[in-house]
Amino acid sequence: MHVVSSRTRLTRAILAICGTSALLAPCAVAGSSAAVAEEPAAASVTSDRGGVITVTTAKVGAPGNPAVGVVPFTDAVYRSCADAPKTSSNCLMVGGVSYPYQVGQLEVTVQQWVAFLNTADPTGRDPHGLYDETESSSQWPKYGQINFSADARPGRHYSVAYPQWADKPYGFANFLRAARFVNSLYNGRLISKQTSHKGSFNYVSYQVELSARTESGMYDLARPDTTRTHDSGFVLPSQDEWIKAAYYDPNGGGTYSYWKYPTNPGVFGDGDATAPNPTVLNPTTGDVTNAATQPLASYHAGGKPAPNWCPGQVAPETCSTVNPLGLDPIAYAELYQGSLATVGQSRTPSPWGTFDQGGNAVEWTDTITAPPFGRNSVRVWRRLHGGISNASAYQMWPSAVGLQPQDNVFYNHTYPWLGIRIAVIGDLEPGRP
Repeated sequence: MHVVSSRTRLTRAILAICGTSALLAPCAVAGSSAAVAEEPAAASVTSDRGGVITVTTAKVGAPGNPAVGVVPFTDAVYRSCADAPKTSSNCLMVGGVSYPYQVGQLEVTVQQWVAFLNTADPTGRDPHGLYDETESSSQWPKYGQINFSADARPGRHYSVAYPQWADKPYGFANFLRAARFVNSLYNGRLISKQTSHKGSFNYVSYQVELSARTESGMYDLARPDTTRTHDSGFVLPSQDEWIKAAYYDPNGGGTYSYWKYPTNPGVFGDGDATAPNPTVLNPTTGDVTNAATQPLASYHAGGKPAPNWCPGQVAPETCSTVNPLGLDPIAYAELYQGSLATVGQSRTPSPWGTFDQGGNAVEWTDTITAPPFGRNSVRVWRRLHGGISNASAYQMWPSAVGLQPQDNVFYNHTYPWLGIRIAVIGDLEPGRP
C-alpha cells in the first residue's frame, strides 16, 4: 500500500500552484523548509586523501565595464534606471564589475560533486545535509544522479548513479551546499594551474585536491548571511560577475553592449523570436545531438518538446512513472519534462567563452537580496540565474534576476535543476596549503 506523507501532499499542492519551471520567479513556497567545451572536468577520489578535480575557468576582463538597467523579468535593458518605466518591480543596475576575474567555463558536474561528497563526508553520516535520498536512481529513476551505499568503505559511500550522469550538471544544489563545495576548493591543495587559449577566449585550468574542511574558508557558514571572507580564491560568482560573464560583450555587440541571451545578442523586445535553438538530446545518454544547429541552449522552447532523456539502463515505463513525490503519471509528465544535458555540448559560447549559462541548470550566486513582496524574513535570500531545461526562453534574459531562500529544503526534494558554477577572484598559484 502506498502511503502519501503530509510533505508529499504539500509538494503536490505547491507544484500545482507554481509549476516546476518557476524557480526564478518568487513563489509561495518561500516558507518551506582551456579545456575543450565538450570534455567535462575530471574528478577522482581515493579513500586516504581528498578527491582531486580539475576545474576550468574563463577569464573575464574589461574591468570597469558599464552596468545596465533591468526591470525583473521584462524584455528590455536600459542605459540607466532613470530610463526605465516606473513599475511595481524596481529597476536594478546589473553587470558592472570593476576588476578582472574568472568564471567557470562549465557547470559543476555530478562526477565532481561525488568526489566532493566522498571527501567532505567520508563516513557517510552527512552531518551537513549534502545529500538527500531523492537524488538516488532508485527513488527517482529519471533524475536520480547519485547513489549512496551505507556499507561502503570510508570515502566510497557516494557514487555516480549511471555513467551517463558523470558529465551532467549536479542538479540538487542549494546555496549552502554550493558554499561548502567552494570552501572545500578554497581549503584544498592547488596542484597545478595551466592557461590556454581558444580563439579570443582565455582559459585557466586548476587541478585541486579537495579538503574535508567545509564550514569555513571563503564562506563562514556559522553566519547565515555569510559573504566572502577573502579577496583571493575560489568563490561563487556574484550576480554582477555572473551577468557580465553571460551577457556583456566587450566588442560592443547587443544593446548597450549586453546580449539578450548568453548564447547570442538577440533582439530586446521581440519576445522569443531571436532565442537560441533548443537542444535535442539522445534519449538514453543525454548527449546533445544537434550541436550543429547554432546558437543552441538546453531549454523548453514554445511549441517544441523539452530536451529529455532517461538512462538507458532504466525501463521507459519506470522512467515515466516512478517519482518520489507521489505524482500520478499524467501530472508527473506535465511538470517534469526537461532533462539536464551533457555540459558544454551545446558548443555555443557566451561573450567570454563560458557554456550553458543559458538553460540546462539554474545557477546560484552569492549575492544576498531582500525577500520578495516586501515581507520580513529571518531567512537569507540569494540571487540565481540562467534558466533551466524545463523553462521558457524568458528565464535566460539578463532581467531574469531570480531569488530563493538559500536553504530551501522543499526544492532540495523536488527540483532537479539547481546547479553550481564556480568563479575565481584574485590570483591563485600552486603550492599554497
